[in-house]
Amino acid sequence: MFSNNQKKYLFYTGQLSLKPDTAHEIHDVLCANAAANLGYSSVLAYHDKNASLLNLSWLFNPFKLQKPNAKFVDFYNTQEHLRVAPLPMPYPIDRVPGRVLGKLTNSSTIATKYYFPFHLRRHTKLVHTRDWNFVKASVKNQIPVIFEKHHFQTIPFEPEIVNSPYFQIAITQSEPVRQSLIEQGMPPEKVAWVYNGFEQSFLERQPELAQNWRQELLKDGREILVVYSGALYKFKGIDLLIEVAEQMPHIQFVVTGGKDAQVEIYKQIAKEKNISNISFLGWVMPRERLVSLFQGADLLAHPHLSGKEANFTNPVKFFQYMASGTPIVATEIPPLMPFKDSPLIASWCEPDNPQKFAAAIQNALSKYPRQIQGYTNSIDYAHQFSWESRILNILNYVDESMRPSIIN
Repeated sequence: MFSNNQKKYLFYTGQLSLKPDTAHEIHDVLCANAAANLGYSSVLAYHDKNASLLNLSWLFNPFKLQKPNAKFVDFYNTQEHLRVAPLPMPYPIDRVPGRVLGKLTNSSTIATKYYFPFHLRRHTKLVHTRDWNFVKASVKNQIPVIFEKHHFQTIPFEPEIVNSPYFQIAITQSEPVRQSLIEQGMPPEKVAWVYNGFEQSFLERQPELAQNWRQELLKDGREILVVYSGALYKFKGIDLLIEVAEQMPHIQFVVTGGKDAQVEIYKQIAKEKNISNISFLGWVMPRERLVSLFQGADLLAHPHLSGKEANFTNPVKFFQYMASGTPIVATEIPPLMPFKDSPLIASWCEPDNPQKFAAAIQNALSKYPRQIQGYTNSIDYAHQFSWESRILNILNYVDESMRPSIIN
């Protein structure tokens, strides 16, 4: 089924750290995983810096498909169909100083100038990547490519790349980012913005595990649980959520995600303010446990602030929240405004205002009491935003002759 004889839908992501706060890495993995779930011969290629220089077989046959190991599966919550191809990057790659030698032994150079043309190209039907150097390598080797660009473009695109028939589509996550690509030379018909998605596991009901979370997290007689999941940056609204928790001592707030150092900083901030009703869990592992955590909450918080970050964010957690069927409290930031008039069970308020967010929480609690099986309006509406749906949407922009074949 996954032999090298079958032309691959190749996802290239560069380095995988398997560390918290790596949203773009998670995005790349889950896109490849969704394509595999759809039946495509999907392969995720990434740099393997643990490869040994002494094992010279990597020089002659670096493209070896394998199943992800248990640590990978637990971290990214992938399913059985995905295959990975760790590209060996042993010492001295990425470790040589100097402008000339450093560039020659750079992992990007090795991937685009050696691995791709000599080893990956003959196995590849279509490339999907955020790496612009890999995009250029794909076009030059006459392999169709999908380019993902999630932040504003500040330098002009090479016309010979974006106008090539092998450059199929650029995918962004918001209209302002799309416009920035067009301003820098991307043909308007070759750029589209597409929402992110959620993993299918978030649709699986886990009432017993959800209740276990409530028993574990609800403290001091509190009966209401509000959960936030995501990165711990100020623009995400974490400081605002702490202020809200201070205003609502009868509610238990729980925060997941963030780097260890960030978690400790916010724990200290809450302690110094003597706020005892907010807990910071850090990175929840395995990631599948988030499914039952979200279902165990009364409300899921999305307190994102206004500002430049709010113009291009397309948070994965919002779609995970949606699929859980748990009511959401969200701020009115531009990328999320289309959802305000949707069937989604949510309470909305202006950003940057802890009083308004607290009022939105109270409004949601009065209108949407917790339902063990979740709110079907949200769950049914969410189906269109799965990672699998996103892949199918993107492939619609690819010329039919250049699309990979479904093999299962």
